[in-house]
Amino acid sequence: MRLTKWLLTGATILVLGGTAVAQDTIKVWHHGGRGDGERESIAAGVEKWNELHPDMQAELVLLPEGSYNEQVQAAALAGDLPDLLDFDGPNYANYAWSSYLQPLNDIVSQATIDNALPSVIDQGTYPPDGKLYSLGQIDSGLAIWGNRAYLEKAGVRIPTGVDDAWDMAEFEDALAKLQALPEVEYAIDLKLSYGKGEWYTYGFSPIIQSLGADLVDRSTWRAKGTMDSDAAVKGMTHFQDWVKSGYVVPASAGDDAFYGKKNAALAFVGHWMWTPHHEGLGDDLVLLPMPKFGDKHVTGMGSWCWGITSTSKNPKATGQLLEFLLTDEWILAMANRNGAVPGTNTAIAKSKLYGEGGDLSLFVDQLNSIAVPRPVHPAYPTITAAFAQAVADIIDGADVAGALSTAAAEVDQDIEDNQGYPPFGGMMQ
Repeated sequence: MRLTKWLLTGATILVLGGTAVAQDTIKVWHHGGRGDGERESIAAGVEKWNELHPDMQAELVLLPEGSYNEQVQAAALAGDLPDLLDFDGPNYANYAWSSYLQPLNDIVSQATIDNALPSVIDQGTYPPDGKLYSLGQIDSGLAIWGNRAYLEKAGVRIPTGVDDAWDMAEFEDALAKLQALPEVEYAIDLKLSYGKGEWYTYGFSPIIQSLGADLVDRSTWRAKGTMDSDAAVKGMTHFQDWVKSGYVVPASAGDDAFYGKKNAALAFVGHWMWTPHHEGLGDDLVLLPMPKFGDKHVTGMGSWCWGITSTSKNPKATGQLLEFLLTDEWILAMANRNGAVPGTNTAIAKSKLYGEGGDLSLFVDQLNSIAVPRPVHPAYPTITAAFAQAVADIIDGADVAGALSTAAAEVDQDIEDNQGYPPFGGMMQ
């Protein structure tokens, strides 16, 4: 059995198979996760690969998530990117546009691609050339978690699936009824405790998308008239009204109002809260589909995924390692540790939680029917930062239309400053 060394320097962990790095080493970077078992899972996968491939060793470097993107950018400028790189899904378009990545279509097998969830393919397909630049071991999901005892006491209908979801009127009626219960201090936890950041975009953009708006127009790739459209203003006005009505757990109240204190009746959040929710509520826990706020039904999706860099000296071997990590064994090893949705059809079929009839199978149903990826555009870092700031301002009581207009203008200015990020689109006339 091969000896694996763990070298710890600051927040970086280096995993090497054997006592020396082989000449044709496949260099791998991973963000390390947030203490939810991801780093152990990926380390075990790479170690097993090294045991099976003594002449094709892999070197894994785990980097701190908070500064991961900055370290990737710095490595790219220095010409020092690894062969296999993981990254948060919505950021890959910027990497592809910057020529950090190469298409996977001719590197990994079609069988591997066909096994991926449709949402994983949608996220990883680059609009200008229609090629696939990323594949993920996992995906994510967004839904409503409910306290069954409170729902039944308030006389609120409990939806049974995607096609049975609440609309806006029924959702807001449920908030009012639940808020009236003596046991309930807040009808819903929107996880404002997560703070301004990607959660505000991931979690709340489906509200405006359901009503017909979006973060950007996905044909013109401009935000003005879309992020600040009447439909977007309508959606975020509803959102602000929930806050003003006292329905929403404030950020200062922490994370456990729904599953710990039990003074919140609903939690608007993703799959990652399964364990604390299940442990806290037991049989009273019920998973509800995303409400259909408007004419279009939308849920959030997307997660960390893998790509092969354009500077890789051995893309064929790197592709073989990627396919190894995308087998059911290692996908389930990851998903069972961090609670995420398995990223392939075969792994889902073997999952107790996400397979047919599983407690979390609703997330799969939503990913296969109503999931919308965040905009696959190189300006996404600016798009999400601008929208998240608008959400934060709206929570604080700012004029909704004004906040969204400011955000849209910031996005379009960035796009103009980069000449439209060709080939996405040239300068506006």
